[in-house]
Amino acid sequence: MKADTDSATLPFAAQASELSAQLTFVFSVTCALAVANVYFAQPLLDSMARSLDVAPSMIGFVVTATQVGYALGLLFIVPLGDLLNRKGLILTQMLLSAIALAGVGAAQQWLTLLGAMIAVGLLAVMVQVLVACTAALATPAQRGQAVGTVTSGIVLGILLARFTSGLIADLAGWRAVYFVSSGLMLTLAAVFWKVLPRAATPRSRYTYPALIRSLFTLFMTEPVLRIRGLLALLIFAAFSVLWTSMVLPLSAPPLSLSHTVIGLFGLAGVAGALAARRSGRWADQGLGQRVTGISLVILTLSWLPIAFAQSSLIALVCGVILLDFAVQAVHVINQSLIFATRPDAQSRMVSAYMCFYSVGSALGAAAATQVYALWGWTAVCLLGASISATALVLSTLPFSKPPPAPSA
Repeated sequence: MKADTDSATLPFAAQASELSAQLTFVFSVTCALAVANVYFAQPLLDSMARSLDVAPSMIGFVVTATQVGYALGLLFIVPLGDLLNRKGLILTQMLLSAIALAGVGAAQQWLTLLGAMIAVGLLAVMVQVLVACTAALATPAQRGQAVGTVTSGIVLGILLARFTSGLIADLAGWRAVYFVSSGLMLTLAAVFWKVLPRAATPRSRYTYPALIRSLFTLFMTEPVLRIRGLLALLIFAAFSVLWTSMVLPLSAPPLSLSHTVIGLFGLAGVAGALAARRSGRWADQGLGQRVTGISLVILTLSWLPIAFAQSSLIALVCGVILLDFAVQAVHVINQSLIFATRPDAQSRMVSAYMCFYSVGSALGAAAATQVYALWGWTAVCLLGASISATALVLSTLPFSKPPPAPSA
């Protein structure tokens, strides 16, 4: 086992000095665009329904199709980063993503649109391949900060996707959103071809089926992955509880805010991008466990001002800032710790970890809408606070603490 680990690690360790500030910036921009492709459709659903003559009750499947594709990509594409040449894998995903995005823009049939959206989601997991590549190229001393910087690009991509797609659609129609994104993806592919260092192919002993099976083996054998995965499930369930249900009280009387104004609340989440940058540095300094605990306290307390959303928009903004800061801080520290645990399996580790993220996001969204329909906004906030407090309790248990780093 030791020999396998060393042989898989060496090709990337040799390139650690090649992670320049320029390359980290390119990674961040690419992650922002790739993750934005998943969220572009949300404010465009009405326009899509009218354009393709689809019933409003059915058009929501566009979002579902994208998420299904993303989940499949996490399981079946991201692990390939431990088997194939990462530069080739990333460039292939970029080119295929450009084709899929153009297919969405050109779709004239309902089923064609759904198929293209599944492909968009499937290929958007290049975000996780890039995060794993960042961790592999970085030195151990800069890994947390590098992962944090790239993750800040992901946060900004999520925050700006809805606003940007709505703006472009107002100017040139919903199809233009996907044609523009397709062109940008091709441009970034050309940039990557120039700036991404030539990556050696990992000398893995795995076949592809064995690689996929090893995801479950990692879960069973790596306690850090299990604990940090459970924390991810809980924090992103709480995150999804807020962002899925927040539109309901804000659009209802007495506030009756427009969807455009509600979308601007997402900009308060820029604090999450700042947290992503700083928390990576804290992880590099060995403060990951302490910052995790503090962040989960902040996450739990953030629901108090959020509960006053219907009477004070200022309180809501403060709560959103606190919640997003806390979630992103824990998320970056989680990734930094799991990458350090198994440098030979970084793509598979992030693949397994992000499955917890997907499950948490889905469960939080489903629970939030049901709770709001039955008991209202206060109950939603109690749900979010309970999930957050559960994560806090989990982080304090003795078995949740990561093992000490091995000596050189």
